Amino acid sequence: LIFIHLFFSMPFHICFAVHQPPTITKQSVKNYIVDPRDNIFIECEAKGNPVPTFSWTRNGKFFNVAKDPRVSMRHWSGTLAVDFRSGGRPEDYEGEYQCFARNDFGTAISNKIFLQVSKSPLWPKENLDIQEVHEGAQLILACNPPPGLPPPAIFWMSNKRVSQGHNGDLYFSNVLQEDSQTDYSCNARFAFTHTIQQKNPYTLKVLTTRGITERHPSFMYPVGSPSSQMVLRGEDLLLECIASGVPTPGIMWHKKGGDLPAGRTKLENFDKALHIANVSEEDSGEYFCLASNKVGTSRHVISVIVKAAPFWLDEPQNLILAPGEDGRLVCQANGNPKPSIQWLVNGEPIESSAPNPSREVTGDTIMFRDIQSGSSAVYQCNASNEHGYLLANAFVSVLDVIPRILAPRNQLIKVILNNRTLLNCPFFGSPIPTLRWFKNGQGSTLHGGNYKAHENGTLEIIRARKEDQGTYTCVATNLLGKAQNQVLRILQIVEISVSRDCFQLQQEYTWIKKEDDGLTIYGVSEKDQGYYTCVASTELDKDTARAHLTILARPDRPRDLELTDLSERSVRLTWIPGDDNNSPITDYIVEFEEDRYEPGRWQNHSRYPGSVNSAVLRLAPYVNYQFRVIAVNEVGSSYPSLPSERYHTNGARPEYNPTGVQGAGTAKNNMVISWTPLSATQVYGPNLRYIVKWRRRDTRESWSNRTVKGDVSQYTVTQTPIYTPYEIKVQAVNDYGMAPEADTVIGYSGEDYPKAAPTDVRLKVVNSTAVSLQWSKVYPETVQGQLKEYRAYYWRESSLLKNLWVSKKKQSMSFSGDRTRGIVSRLFPYSNYKLEMVVANGRGDGPRSDTLEFTTPEGVPSTPRYFRIRQPNLETITLEWEHPEHPNGNLIGYTLRYQACMSCVWFLLILVENFSPNQTRFVLQRTDPISRYRFNLRSRSQIGEGEPATGESPLPLNEAYTKPPRDIATQGWFIGLMCAIALLVLILLIVCFIKRSRGGKYPVRENKDVPLDPDDQKVDNGSFDYSDEDNKPLQGSQTSLDGTIKQQESDDSLVDYGEGGEGQFNEDGSFIGQYTVKKDKEETEGNESSEATSPVNAIYSLA
Repeated sequence: LIFIHLFFSMPFHICFAVHQPPTITKQSVKNYIVDPRDNIFIECEAKGNPVPTFSWTRNGKFFNVAKDPRVSMRHWSGTLAVDFRSGGRPEDYEGEYQCFARNDFGTAISNKIFLQVSKSPLWPKENLDIQEVHEGAQLILACNPPPGLPPPAIFWMSNKRVSQGHNGDLYFSNVLQEDSQTDYSCNARFAFTHTIQQKNPYTLKVLTTRGITERHPSFMYPVGSPSSQMVLRGEDLLLECIASGVPTPGIMWHKKGGDLPAGRTKLENFDKALHIANVSEEDSGEYFCLASNKVGTSRHVISVIVKAAPFWLDEPQNLILAPGEDGRLVCQANGNPKPSIQWLVNGEPIESSAPNPSREVTGDTIMFRDIQSGSSAVYQCNASNEHGYLLANAFVSVLDVIPRILAPRNQLIKVILNNRTLLNCPFFGSPIPTLRWFKNGQGSTLHGGNYKAHENGTLEIIRARKEDQGTYTCVATNLLGKAQNQVLRILQIVEISVSRDCFQLQQEYTWIKKEDDGLTIYGVSEKDQGYYTCVASTELDKDTARAHLTILARPDRPRDLELTDLSERSVRLTWIPGDDNNSPITDYIVEFEEDRYEPGRWQNHSRYPGSVNSAVLRLAPYVNYQFRVIAVNEVGSSYPSLPSERYHTNGARPEYNPTGVQGAGTAKNNMVISWTPLSATQVYGPNLRYIVKWRRRDTRESWSNRTVKGDVSQYTVTQTPIYTPYEIKVQAVNDYGMAPEADTVIGYSGEDYPKAAPTDVRLKVVNSTAVSLQWSKVYPETVQGQLKEYRAYYWRESSLLKNLWVSKKKQSMSFSGDRTRGIVSRLFPYSNYKLEMVVANGRGDGPRSDTLEFTTPEGVPSTPRYFRIRQPNLETITLEWEHPEHPNGNLIGYTLRYQACMSCVWFLLILVENFSPNQTRFVLQRTDPISRYRFNLRSRSQIGEGEPATGESPLPLNEAYTKPPRDIATQGWFIGLMCAIALLVLILLIVCFIKRSRGGKYPVRENKDVPLDPDDQKVDNGSFDYSDEDNKPLQGSQTSLDGTIKQQESDDSLVDYGEGGEGQFNEDGSFIGQYTVKKDKEETEGNESSEATSPVNAIYSLA
């Protein structure tokens, strides 16, 4: 690591005035397309010293910006702004623009900027015939989009068989019956205007045949063989081959004598297009596409020629020379064809410029020898051929500047022993100074050995040693003088020793703002603006970085609005801008409010660039205006200014008539004339009215008219004949006069229901799901309105299958009014249908035609329902399904096709099983436990097979989970466990009986006149309730494990029962056992009780 500590935290800048010719820094693209809805900005920015001034040419002539009120130039910039908010057509500003940036030392020029306005023209109206084509034939539907700028993007639909070509046409490799549609529309999307336009739809009718003949592939695009294509170097190449044939051909691409370019090639549009990015001369040659199907193969060869617009080999660079020095400008470019080189100086051809004895032009090089002061200029090199041009600016600046050292003085540096160290000493001068380094102000120049001097003025100490401590001075010298005393002192060389126990230095970050710590700023305000310095430090080193925090905010509101230059139709509005809050004001929005029709509602009036603070506003008559101004910058909009004083304009007759005039009936005997009323700024005077005029167009009778108030937007004409054309006008009038004559609009009175039904309706069954219709047109006078469409109503009467319920809901299909035939599709096969036809206009349906009955033939069944695949074990796979929802005929069975997969490879062998129509289950015996199976089940009728239900068998499970279950009762371990449990129960029973025969511990007494102990209240004639003793033991006794009782407890019990009171009596098991047997016997005889053998007693004996 290199640890260098610079003892200054503020970056050091030396600024001094050096003359510099102009240099273009920003410009618009050569081919500049603009949106007609936006203002136009043509960019041109340049730098230089003095600051350049700008001018423009348009179509090769000087463009006077000041003469056009819509055009302005940005301050300190050459960028043109064309504002259309106050009117004007963007198309008027199309042309070729070029920017010139000038100062005292030369002129730089921009590229020629060709400005065009984006266009999205409407599709020409056309009547497209029905396209009739036989099934299996090829077809091309032309798009022919209107020429837009830029060209529109075209889209239809796309798949392997039907696809869109690069020219926008739709290609059918082969036509199928399913392609019969009425809505094949080509859509053109214009990117600039964000609009999509649609061509009138094609109607395609496919003529069916008994069988489709297989065809050899042939190319629909390109046409002819071979073909050629030219592309420019660096552009993308797109080659297309679209072929027809049955079956649909596949496309493959090859290049003659080589491979397709690796990494830049992409196949598109189902391999029909070959896309090669960023082509070069090596991509020239012959490419061929192969279209193949099982019938054969066709080949098409495309010769690709790569040309090249000019490109730089050696672009001219800026040149700074001192008086008397030599130099040269080189401009080398290549292209195909090879470009020609033209030199210009300050924007003028060099041949017509003032002679310069120190300059010599030889082709692509300009030599300067012994150049003199005053020869500074900007030179332009133009390299052009038939495919384009390149323009480069390079200035030649002749300067005589004494050396200047640009580095800060007295840098204090601490370095680490044995590390590489760099001492910087940037400098400037003309002629270019020589720089030398000295140590401690004496000795020879430092170079060689442990020192290395670089051309940029940096001295490198290859390996810092203790003896390298000291003061280093850099001296810059040229013919005009020298600069020195730039001192860098190496104070200390630190030796760092590292032990085996490595550690990581702790790094700290400190933020300083005006010597105060703190980084996080909450609720930023203007007082937080300033320079912030970040210091990153360790115990050996630190570094700093500084940034300036600028607080941006919305501008303050404009103030002091003033109206001057008052006239009938205009006024000048002036305001004082508010503070821009560090973000320049880009726009001013002027709003107005009028207090007669919409008081309190502010409306946009106009918008102006942020560089102005005064504008002439166009006014309308009879408006009491009040204005306010809003400033806008990149952050947002200011609060509105305080309103100006009011200004009232005098009235005048209207200049506009209502828009949106139309006439339409709401009943069969009326016509409602409606319009969009004038806005508040179009009224122009008091007492606004509208004169509504109408007359029949067919009889040319005299005009009828009515006058309505200005707040009305419609008028109803009554007692009109059915659906009759009328000429309509709506004219505005106020107390000052009438508006110009209004335009005539055609409207129609109300419609009535049609009086007649289609006649001669003929029906022909096409297939099991479609029928074709033909009918004769009705007479126009029977329509009683605008013929909207012919409509067929049809419903399913019944199915030819017995006991099959069908829905009789009516369905309809519509056909345009100019048609006399059509197809009714999506019918159910094997069904009885009824059909009626009507004529429809805007009012509704007319009477129905005679009912036609027809029967659809049998079709193929639908998919079997609920197809399930189960794998209960490793030996079998069970398939189950239900009958199809729509049999579409007599179901004759099912066909199952399946194939096996071993190690993820599907075998080509397909096995077939046929089942009866009643079978809905099949068990497949597996040949091995690890293969997977793929199944395809179809329903069958006499016509054929329907759509399949498909599925695959589950993945094989782990063997541990796939073994068949076994009966647990037959397992050896289970039988042994049960025997052990039985033996244990038998032993427990034997112990219970032995314990009981030895007696239990209970209070012994006879029926004597001895008071009962409170605990013996339940004794009754020698009977004992032992259930109580389950919860409470005898008083003062504790049971021992061997059935004995402590001595004192036995004495107490005997005394209680009167069985001796003097001597000690040890109560053992034998005594208790005898007593117990005797008492049990007596109780058994007297009470016929079996309490001695009670399970409860037995349990107590265990206690």
